Amino acid sequence: MAIEIREQPARRTRAADALAAALRHELRGDVRADAYTRQLYAGDASMYAREPLLAAFPRDADDVAAAIAIAGHFDVPVVTRGAGTSLAGQTIGGRGIVLDTSRHMDAIGDIDTERLRVRVGPGVVQEDLNRAAQRLGLGFGPDTSTSNRATIGGMIGNNSSGSHSIVYGCTIDHVHELEVVLADGSRATFGPGGDGAPTAIRDGLREILRDHADAIATGYPRHWRQAGGYRLDRLDRAFDLAKFVTGSEGTLVAITEATVGLVPLPSEKRFAVGHFDSLAGAIAATDDALELGAAAVELIDRKILELSRSKLEYRRLADTLEGDPAALLFVTFFGEESGERLDRLEAAWRRHGHGYHTLRAETAAEQEALTKVRKAGLGLLMAASTGAKRPLAFVEDTAVAPERLNDYVAAFAAILDRHGLEAGWYGHCSVGCLHIRPFVDLTAPGGIETMRSVADEVVQLVSEFGGVNSSEHGDGRARSAFNRRVFGDDLYEAMRRVKALFDPHGRLNPGVMVDAAPITEDLRDPALPPPGTLETRLSFAEHGGMRGAADRCQRIGACRKTGAGVMCPSYMATREEEHATRGRANALVKALSEPDPHAAMGSERLHEILDLCLECKACKSECPLSVDMASLKAEFLSHYQDAHGVPLRSRLFGSIRTLNRLGSATAPLSNLTPPRLRALLGIHPRRPLPRFTRDTLVRWHRRRAAPAAGTRGEVVFLADSFTTYTEPTVGRAAIELLEAAGWSVRLESTGCCGRSSISKGLLDRARAMAAAMTDRLAPYAERGVPIVGCEPSCLLTLREEHLSLQPGNPRAEAVAAQARLVEELLLEAELPLRPIVDRIVFHGHCHQKALAGTEAPVALLERIPGAEVVELDAGCCGIAGSFGFEAEHYDLSMRIGESRLFPALRTEGAATLVAATGVSCRQQIAHGTGREARHPAQIVRAAI
Repeated sequence: MAIEIREQPARRTRAADALAAALRHELRGDVRADAYTRQLYAGDASMYAREPLLAAFPRDADDVAAAIAIAGHFDVPVVTRGAGTSLAGQTIGGRGIVLDTSRHMDAIGDIDTERLRVRVGPGVVQEDLNRAAQRLGLGFGPDTSTSNRATIGGMIGNNSSGSHSIVYGCTIDHVHELEVVLADGSRATFGPGGDGAPTAIRDGLREILRDHADAIATGYPRHWRQAGGYRLDRLDRAFDLAKFVTGSEGTLVAITEATVGLVPLPSEKRFAVGHFDSLAGAIAATDDALELGAAAVELIDRKILELSRSKLEYRRLADTLEGDPAALLFVTFFGEESGERLDRLEAAWRRHGHGYHTLRAETAAEQEALTKVRKAGLGLLMAASTGAKRPLAFVEDTAVAPERLNDYVAAFAAILDRHGLEAGWYGHCSVGCLHIRPFVDLTAPGGIETMRSVADEVVQLVSEFGGVNSSEHGDGRARSAFNRRVFGDDLYEAMRRVKALFDPHGRLNPGVMVDAAPITEDLRDPALPPPGTLETRLSFAEHGGMRGAADRCQRIGACRKTGAGVMCPSYMATREEEHATRGRANALVKALSEPDPHAAMGSERLHEILDLCLECKACKSECPLSVDMASLKAEFLSHYQDAHGVPLRSRLFGSIRTLNRLGSATAPLSNLTPPRLRALLGIHPRRPLPRFTRDTLVRWHRRRAAPAAGTRGEVVFLADSFTTYTEPTVGRAAIELLEAAGWSVRLESTGCCGRSSISKGLLDRARAMAAAMTDRLAPYAERGVPIVGCEPSCLLTLREEHLSLQPGNPRAEAVAAQARLVEELLLEAELPLRPIVDRIVFHGHCHQKALAGTEAPVALLERIPGAEVVELDAGCCGIAGSFGFEAEHYDLSMRIGESRLFPALRTEGAATLVAATGVSCRQQIAHGTGREARHPAQIVRAAI
């Protein structure tokens, strides 16, 4: 039953429905064909987008085989993908089926420590494999900058390499055997000799090798880091089909399992960061590093450095730099002699006049902090986008011999100058590969033609320098169209025969590697309609409106990491694309591109996608492009509730100060919550509720004897809704510390910051609260009086959302400038502290990590004599204000806590103190581990 689905919309819909029904009948995994899922799988991290008919999430090889067989029955293409981070457009939708193997096919087998091998599913994330292997002193050699989300299947598809490729080579060098599904839905095992492959494929390949022997011997570029085209040259040397299909970008087979090699980790690792006045100077210093046996030589330019300075997550590198370098060169050495080699490198650079300063990073902590910026080079560069003018990935994967790199860069720069383009430069000097991304607006007149012309000229330039057009990111839709030119007619025809042999009907990722469309087809930005008119309650003027704020996402997938940081808690727990910041942003772009975006914001499906956003704000700092999904969700909820009304629970939680005040007034009776009331409000029966107290912070403050005037002047203490009514001991400790440090404390306790209303989308109410608080606090702020608080989510609302709710209000700006967390202010004073504990573990509040950083509370705790302070990298606690109280979110809330935070705390001894700045964090820790967590102010107060 071959059904044509590409023409009439009605017929397309019927065919898609029939296809989805067939897949659901045969697959154990999910099948989704709704409009939002199609949007999410239309694009990857490239400049391309092509909407599929549906996405399926296979659980195993049987599902993959069934899906491909059904695709043949319906005559539709199939695209397999992992993290969807391809830069050249290898994994865009393809108007057929997208098979996402990252969600379920992520098993890691037993590691063979004798043969140094392991069997893995295609959806295994590189860093997850490394964590499993690290316990045995092993790792996967190719180390991409996207290692925290790139899947092994995707790396095999692209033949990825990474920064240490001069030591470890490319992925193709580590693939030993592959379990695959062929284009007809049959299964095969590929490895050396080809015995597990069908006879027709083995014989056909040998015939191609014979017929095109001369072209295969002479037609490939001579640079060893070749990641484009089918590797008939390697097949000619060793008939290994596993290695042959590595780098074929899903066009020949679908991988269902891989046996890959592991490498021993270096006994020691050290690196130097050279500072240079010019890009050319940095490149020229590469030779000295290579002569000394460097394991990696990596470059980033001034543009990326400047962007890192403005990002909380990445500014630590900038804080360690000397002067204002135009470029940095990161040089890594492995082994016991790495320290000596660093000495020799510094001496060689001084002798040859290379650079003006060298920073050494010898400990793992120093190295991690510095390499974070290098690995985020792509994302940081994307953050420099202005509207549709973006640094595009279409000529960013070329490589030439390292000794010719400076001349190549000069010629490349001349091409950009002729077209009036600027670019960002970063990459791997050790192998002559620089990722050069010109800023182009494809929606502007002439933009597409400029992009095409530059690509055409760069292909010619690479050929003149004897380099490769694709060195680690593959061909995809950005470079496949040039392959006939790159390889010559005879070799290109050999590759076309390979495609026809494996996939005679062109179903597996068609239009990639051979028979490709021009690079100007399926471009995403020009195809986006103008945004519809939408009046927003929060200000997104900085990004040209709400769609512009959502469309900052460039789909690089940094939100799909799972083992570190905070972003994105619900994705870490569910591994669902739609629950990552990228998925939510793409869904919002779709809604905001409708003719009536206000009506589109009432979509139940869109609400389902955004519902599991915890509004932790981690994306504000950890996303290199600062996609602020917390604000976008709050704005969405306000429009959704315009259409559907405000639920009772949202009204109550959005009025938390009133609720807590009434609870305190009626305590202890209010602490008895009948089960029926919980059920009525949708509060989970197992979630402990905060305990109200009649002895509020306000009452305690009123009955105190007035302290002596402070020697440091006055400070306003923000008595938030929690430290006032449910945890007044936290407020007391903070106020007593401030007074001990010499400040006179004035309590501000008459209103709410509006944080809870914002989280529930009650933005009109929040604006009124923000205006009232600004009026109360502005007279102090304008006199330079600090405004401090203990609860990060409340205090930081003054710095963040109050400015968006009151755009252009100078009084709000004055208040924001004076708003400081209590720990930040206390660091300015000397406190007489005594030893009270040997070890403290600290868990920071998500908003604090995103907007202020956690250096202040850690530094304050470290002032306690004899105390070892350890900050946990345990992500979000999972409760996130009211989120973890809500019945439908409770289980996910606990899964998030259980993923890293709870296990980390269970390993601590009973004598260890647990510190946490957030009230929600302290509640979740108590519920999930039975341990009491205290605010840092309480612990420091106890040491007075």
